[in-house]
Amino acid sequence: MGEDRALLRRIRVWLAVFIVCLVLSGLTAFPLVTEVRLLHEALTSWAAPVADAWAVADGMIACAGIIPLALICGPIRGIPFGWTVIDMSFGVYGVIPLLVVRRMIKRLEALTEGAPTARAVEPAAG
Repeated sequence: MGEDRALLRRIRVWLAVFIVCLVLSGLTAFPLVTEVRLLHEALTSWAAPVADAWAVADGMIACAGIIPLALICGPIRGIPFGWTVIDMSFGVYGVIPLLVVRRMIKRLEALTEGAPTARAVEPAAG
């Protein structure tokens, strides 16, 4: 049981680092109030376990979307191409922590599948 808590904590740390990097990347493209508010709400709601593999897959898709977004928005906003390349690097390197998190989620799922359920350990009603 301690291993799954530690694994969940590591997943949360990796996702927090990823979100910070994503925010830093997005600051040069679209600093929108709505998105910042949504990010704030997401970061303050850490009470729910972060172990949805589909959310991580969506993050990987978003990383891929950073590249064309930076290529389109960079010239529109007059951002030097070197900075655009830095923005695109968040899309490329942002996949790395998400792959690590995905692997940890798979391990966490394997650990929790083998754990006995509350019903299995309850004493039989007599």
